[in-house]
Amino acid sequence: MTQSSASTSQTSTPSTATRPLAAVILAAGKGTRMNSDLPKVAHEVAGRPMVCWVVDAVRQAGADPIVLVVGHGSDIIRDTFKGDDADIRYVEQTEQLGTGHATLCAEPVLRKFVGDVVVLAGDGPLIRAATISAMRSTHLKTDAAATLATSVIDDPTGYGRVVRDADNRFEAIVEQKNATDEQKAIREIYPSYACFQAGELFELLRALEPNALTGEYYITDIPAMLRDAGRPVELIDSVPPEDVLSINTPQQLSEVDRMLRSRQESSS
Repeated sequence: MTQSSASTSQTSTPSTATRPLAAVILAAGKGTRMNSDLPKVAHEVAGRPMVCWVVDAVRQAGADPIVLVVGHGSDIIRDTFKGDDADIRYVEQTEQLGTGHATLCAEPVLRKFVGDVVVLAGDGPLIRAATISAMRSTHLKTDAAATLATSVIDDPTGYGRVVRDADNRFEAIVEQKNATDEQKAIREIYPSYACFQAGELFELLRALEPNALTGEYYITDIPAMLRDAGRPVELIDSVPPEDVLSINTPQQLSEVDRMLRSRQESSS
């Protein structure tokens, strides 16, 4: 990844009342544990490919354009939205180098975009438009450089932990594999929903260093980089625990399918 200095100078943006919103959906995962050749986000839950639920949520929250970062089986993803993709832009992640690298792949599409970018995973179909809207509302009210939606769950194993400072404000996101025993005991987790000011996001993505353990580039490092540069990072603990589950296995696929169908029945 090309290195650059991260001055994090605040770029000129429209007023918060008119600031546009784009979305970047990370949908390039192969899903090797799904026992299928399909791209992970093409697997169906509640009768639709899981990525469709994520696109629905960002559309309802007002995002345009929507950038889908695709990889393995990208033609399948494109066919999924054929005839319903006027607001969608596709970009390819040809190497699996982590969430930071995947998000940076969207920069050519958003290079001239001035506004906010919500970044989320295509394998989390339980995301609600209301969660995105609440996150964006806080982001605009506080003029934050980044706003993260968090959740407190009983079993945080496998999730990035949200570390707060002595003033109960954001300090860092620590991935499970990098966490100390004390950090692993934290139950507040980051379910991969974040809103950033676009210019600062891509500036810092270009400056990301690879993780020492995995060699990958993590978007979860960006909020701490902003904080260290004196930029405001906000947290909203508004994600219901039942909405956190992402899909990595056939068992989780079945569980999320059941949850989405139940949600549909209760709203009908």
